Amino acid sequence: QLQLAESGGGLAQPGGSLILSCAASGSTLDYYSIGWFRQAPGKEREGVACINYSDGITYYTDSAKDRFIISRDNIKKTIYLQMNNLKPEDTAVYYCAADLSTVQSMCERLWVVYWGQGTQVTVSP
Repeated sequence: QLQLAESGGGLAQPGGSLILSCAASGSTLDYYSIGWFRQAPGKEREGVACINYSDGITYYTDSAKDRFIISRDNIKKTIYLQMNNLKPEDTAVYYCAADLSTVQSMCERLWVVYWGQGTQVTVSP
């Protein structure tokens, strides 16, 4: 059973940066796409960025392009989300997730089997 644990959330000022981490355990990640999703109060959960764990192919939704970077450390079995130039509208609970679908399907259609518990990100002056 694959387990995902997020960390690194917190409070940031507009224009600031945060790095989220997602530590995976319990299963090999070789065939999985791993993604970051977020859900703001009163809004639906949406994809942010996804990465194929084996070949490193990435996919970003419009909310993340040019500001966020997803990466992985195969030795540590950890996936990162570097968030730059944060905006108040980035405030949300951020979730790490895993699935066997393609990175685009995962990010755009939320085809996800495994979810982490989430970490709160708040962007405020």
